[in-house]
Amino acid sequence: MTAIDISRPSAAFTDNRGTPALESDDVRTDWTRAEIQALFDLPFTELVFRAAAVHRRRFDPTQVQISTLLSIKTGGCPEDCGYCSQSAHHETGLKASKLMEVQKVLAEAKAAKDAGATRFCMGAAWRSPKDQDLESVCAMVEGVKALGMESCVTLGMLNAGQALRLKEAGLDYYNHNIDTSPEYYGNVITTRTYQDRLDTLANVREAGINVCCGGIVGMGEDLTDRVGMIHTLATLPQHPESVPINMLMKVDGTPLGGKDALDAIDFVRTIAVARITMPASMVRLSAGREGMSDETQALCFLAGANSIFYGPKLLTTANPVADHDKQLLARLGMTTMDVVEEGCADENHAHSPSAEGGCSGACGH
Repeated sequence: MTAIDISRPSAAFTDNRGTPALESDDVRTDWTRAEIQALFDLPFTELVFRAAAVHRRRFDPTQVQISTLLSIKTGGCPEDCGYCSQSAHHETGLKASKLMEVQKVLAEAKAAKDAGATRFCMGAAWRSPKDQDLESVCAMVEGVKALGMESCVTLGMLNAGQALRLKEAGLDYYNHNIDTSPEYYGNVITTRTYQDRLDTLANVREAGINVCCGGIVGMGEDLTDRVGMIHTLATLPQHPESVPINMLMKVDGTPLGGKDALDAIDFVRTIAVARITMPASMVRLSAGREGMSDETQALCFLAGANSIFYGPKLLTTANPVADHDKQLLARLGMTTMDVVEEGCADENHAHSPSAEGGCSGACGH
């Protein structure tokens, strides 16, 4: 019997729907909305097959990167993001706190590393950081790097000078999500514009920091908005190195707290389309895992997700406990990914570092 190379899909599985050919997983920034819509419209098994094929050509499909996210400054945010428990506009019962002390943050980072995390992410509920607070965050970044971990922060909007200062501190990734499509954005947030978010991403990219940018689904948007969100990400001048896809974490007291849950199959479709359109990026299964079955998470991994958060919280909302995550990965025969060194040429390592998330809907400020 002739052996079949399952790492490369067959052209026989292509069709005339107008979807991109399976043989090509080149990094493109010229995706059209029609092409992305055609991917979402594929039969589910065909879409997941294509995404899995793209994924395994650039990554080890049995490896997942483990990250831990810590809220270093909680609550009192002046933004009105409709999903976020930390907004001062919403009555969620969350008390605002001051910025954590550097040594307390580094103690949390050390504990995360001991628990198996290779990336440590820090989130602060600010519209944008003040310069004196930024210096403390830079000290945190330097400490995390000294532990041998990848570092990521989400602090709100950044100007060019602030981005450069974080780069000098050794920051690996900056998270700033676009949240949704340009058309639906105003239904979720009114205190900053879509362009404000894109400007921060441009400042981060110009400073030479890796970009972590994704969005949230299940906020009442329709399929065209999920197409629009992916289109925005996949047509940036350079794809985000990390793309967190979040399921809305419904929080009582927020405007979106009563939204109907998104169907799990639609969520997996979003993961798969992100993987196909941004083949070299880490696609992060972020907020919302607490409400997902093991089977849904397994489908997400099959569809190209290769990063999760470890630990009891995603800033302010629950996350699956670490022991359950370990058991799930063991049941699936998956292993955790090592830190990827800058410029590493080891073929046994993933070819790209990882991702980030955000607050109780992965706000990413």
